[in-house]
Amino acid sequence: MALPLFRWNSRRTPAVISSYFRFDRLVQNQPVTKSAKLKLVPTVAGRYYSSERRRNEKVVVVGIPNPLVWFRTRVYYFLIRTYFDKEFDIEEFTEGARQAFSHVSRLLSQCQFDALEGLVAKDLIGKLKEKCADLPSSHKRALSVDPEEIMYTTPGDVGIYYDDNGRKFVSILMRFWYLTSAHLPEDSMEGARIFKMAIGGDGEKAESKRLLTANYEFQREFTQGVTPDWTITRIEHSKLLD
Repeated sequence: MALPLFRWNSRRTPAVISSYFRFDRLVQNQPVTKSAKLKLVPTVAGRYYSSERRRNEKVVVVGIPNPLVWFRTRVYYFLIRTYFDKEFDIEEFTEGARQAFSHVSRLLSQCQFDALEGLVAKDLIGKLKEKCADLPSSHKRALSVDPEEIMYTTPGDVGIYYDDNGRKFVSILMRFWYLTSAHLPEDSMEGARIFKMAIGGDGEKAESKRLLTANYEFQREFTQGVTPDWTITRIEHSKLLD
């Protein structure tokens, strides 16, 4: 599948973001920078802001990984490297997935569905159109994610499967936790994994933000002769796009 904006390619070619997700014509007039990798630890992961404006901000996301899921995904990574792509690296894939998540979420927030073609599965684009049509403006703003607002990223389920015609597929579900300052009604977010926090330095007015979650599933066909592109086949934003 040809990607008009940017191509997610597992071949080792020079890239700004990573060798797994390559930009072709993404935001041509704006510089693309690589976000600092989030350092992960077994039980606690955090991100600290260091800019002058946010030098006193501190956000810590606590997560306890499921040991069975952790072990299973490592087995799948081994199988992918052994039978599909010997140069597959989950850290590089994760970095590319973060950039893809930020870009696609901004397009969704702006309802630029035509720009999603080639990046998102066609059947999913139609469903997203229907869901976004009924979203209030505050919810649409909450869909947009800046790379610097992504607090935590972790791979979820990994799948390897074949269809009846012998075509080979790999899917990787990525989970994201991100901050938003969008004003969301309390009643509409009931039951969501959301936290309110006051962020601000000494003498600055505290800013209220929420921690939201999102799931994006990336799929690639590994059948011989098929263009090695990753496509998003699932998009979920907690209590926004379920």
